Amino acid sequence: MSGPQPRPWIEKLDIYVGGKSRAEGVEKAVKLSSNESALGPSPRAMEAYRAAAETLHRYPDAAYHDLRAALAERYGIAARQILCGVGSDEILKLACRAYVAPGDEVIYSRHSFMMYPIATASVGGVPVEVADSDYSLNVDNILAAVTERTRVVFLANPNNPTGTYIAAAEVERLWRGLPDHILLVLDSAYAEFVDEEDYQAGIELVNKARNVLMTRTFSKLYGLAALRLGWGYACPQIAATLDSIRDPFNVPTATQVAGVAALRDIEFEQKALAHNNKWLGILREELIALGLEPVPSVTNFILIRFPDRQEKSAEAANDFLLRRGYILRWLPGQGLGDCLRLTIGTAAENRAVIGLLKEFLEQ
Repeated sequence: MSGPQPRPWIEKLDIYVGGKSRAEGVEKAVKLSSNESALGPSPRAMEAYRAAAETLHRYPDAAYHDLRAALAERYGIAARQILCGVGSDEILKLACRAYVAPGDEVIYSRHSFMMYPIATASVGGVPVEVADSDYSLNVDNILAAVTERTRVVFLANPNNPTGTYIAAAEVERLWRGLPDHILLVLDSAYAEFVDEEDYQAGIELVNKARNVLMTRTFSKLYGLAALRLGWGYACPQIAATLDSIRDPFNVPTATQVAGVAALRDIEFEQKALAHNNKWLGILREELIALGLEPVPSVTNFILIRFPDRQEKSAEAANDFLLRRGYILRWLPGQGLGDCLRLTIGTAAENRAVIGLLKEFLEQ
């Protein structure tokens, strides 16, 4: 007997592979592969997390009232239109569960977040990849790919793994070019890092649209990656739909209180942003001086292009760094085999990476 058989698309499903955490032969590696916070979490968030241990016997607040209220206060938005989840990944998957049927198409950009095609395929949808332009999202290419079967468009802005962004005017042009029945998902996981005047994370567009969902995360700037806390903002109808299909008690109490504390620790947030802004500029200059090509980034990571020479390739650099205990992200599966993605780390880590890359290129 063969036993139960999964849906045919499940057998073909790719599995998301996160950044490496270990380097073979190295007892304590330096992980710069997953765009985690260089300074770690807020001390106030850690204190709130520890205090939550006293109520481990109680179920979490199923409606995460305090977390919703803190987000609503911080961003000037309606609490009832906020959805929280196990990372923003859960909210991306909920969008597919709610709006994509087997055979429906979902559009995403080449060189973008790997969870988009995975979330789409997990419900039997058809991932439709469109070309980007110079490592940045191309609105015209996305609009040209829309068909009668399109149900969702995923747009990472800023984009991961390239670090680029498109202006709010371009995002609105995309939205206006989409039929009303297509859901536009604005994945703004790195929005907190952006300081460009023409950028918007998506709140303004959600406020005037009935087919836009913005997603955010506490994993990056706020340093709560281990707690897996994400949130979304949409019109009342979309928010209610997604809320109705999420798992009950999906956000643990400790995660909720740590998120609230992180949001309120403005001093620590500003410290983290200042560190990132400083080192983003320094690293870019240092990489250019080494003859490498950093893609312009507005995030907490830099995508680095390597020369088209086998002995000095991105793969060779990756192996060189791994042997010395430094883990970056090599992304051949996303068509970026000539690049490494470097997360901005501590001052010491950043200096060490530049020194090792110099050693690699000069040997």
